[in-house]
Amino acid sequence: MAKVSVYNMEGQQVGEMELNDAIFGVEVNEHLVNQAVKLQLANKRQGTQSAKTRSEVSGGGRKPWKQKGTGHARQGSTRAPQWTGGGVVFAPKPRDYSFKMNKKEKRLALKSALTSRVQENKFIVVDAIKMEEIKTKNFVKAMDALKVSKALVVLNENDNNVIASAKNIPTVKTALTNTINVYDILKYDTVVIDKAAVATIEEVYA
Repeated sequence: MAKVSVYNMEGQQVGEMELNDAIFGVEVNEHLVNQAVKLQLANKRQGTQSAKTRSEVSGGGRKPWKQKGTGHARQGSTRAPQWTGGGVVFAPKPRDYSFKMNKKEKRLALKSALTSRVQENKFIVVDAIKMEEIKTKNFVKAMDALKVSKALVVLNENDNNVIASAKNIPTVKTALTNTINVYDILKYDTVVIDKAAVATIEEVYA
């Protein structure tokens, strides 16, 4: 089992803990990690873009000039794509970009992402992530003490003081153990996690 140091909010090491290899020591499957990221980004897309084809734009009901004898190229409608005000060729239409992954694939992708952070020494366990009051400055100070700038902060419980304190920091995102995902783990350089949250993740995903 991999061992990681446990720190307090002042950045001091207060102990060590072992991580479950079934979650934090798996063989990293880059393909599934890639698929999980694509899945999340695709599912976010609204797919509401739309333009009209030549059959949908108004006008153009009659032939603009006779077929032969004018010297012009033959035209059947003023709403053909080459005319100003005409329809769009292969116009985009509302569509669903989402796709699905198997539950086992999703879990393995998440485990792979967590394992990669542990292997890169970008997985910092804090004994308790707590804030006495809502104060962004104090939260920044704690992140500086842990030598972290761009971080995903994982909490075991919904702590409003911590969440509100981190809200205005553009390089920090807070998440609960049941909302963590592959995209966020990879987007932020470091995972800063509550010790209790590690135990919850091990219990859920083991």
